[in-house]
Amino acid sequence: MTEVPGVPEALEVPEETGDGDASRWSRAEAFLRARGTAEMPHPGGTLLEHLGRVRRLLADWGGDPAIQAAGLCHAAYGTDGFDPYLLPVAERATLAELIGDRAEALVYLYASCDRGAVLPRIGRDRPVVFRDRFTGREHIPAEDDLRAFLEITAANELDVLAHNAQLAERYGPSLYRLFTGAGDLLSAPARDACTRQLGPHAALPDH
Repeated sequence: MTEVPGVPEALEVPEETGDGDASRWSRAEAFLRARGTAEMPHPGGTLLEHLGRVRRLLADWGGDPAIQAAGLCHAAYGTDGFDPYLLPVAERATLAELIGDRAEALVYLYASCDRGAVLPRIGRDRPVVFRDRFTGREHIPAEDDLRAFLEITAANELDVLAHNAQLAERYGPSLYRLFTGAGDLLSAPARDACTRQLGPHAALPDH
């Protein structure tokens, strides 16, 4: 791990990345700070701290730099459940220039997911049909994209629930079923983390 002065551990540049990736991490962190994430309250501190922890989880699970960058910036366009956004969807090219086309496409997939329509299909339907909450259109993402989406979703939810007991009690049971039901669409490390953290909620009713 390459330590960068003034950057939280979760935002530090992984040793395996090259100069191009180091530059991308630096630009992404500057973007997030410029958009006020270091001042936005979020379970566990600030939104910036949350984003960094999500990236760290994805790295621990073996996620490649594009998936980590998408995890770091997953709140850029807001989400179905988190309305504030850092960048309008109309400015996708700005984020793509910062973190790369692949990572930006994953951020958009994550942000655009109509969770009420899509999540019940995970583990039940193959292929999984996505509904874009911005456009209303449905599409079938590539399996690699679906896997990345689920990794980011798991990392995000585990971090939020780890820092908010009320949310853990409320959403732990349904998230346990979602992630265990995803089967091999989640990596083994991610599945293990979900089982460890959410397992105690498995037998509880939804609220």
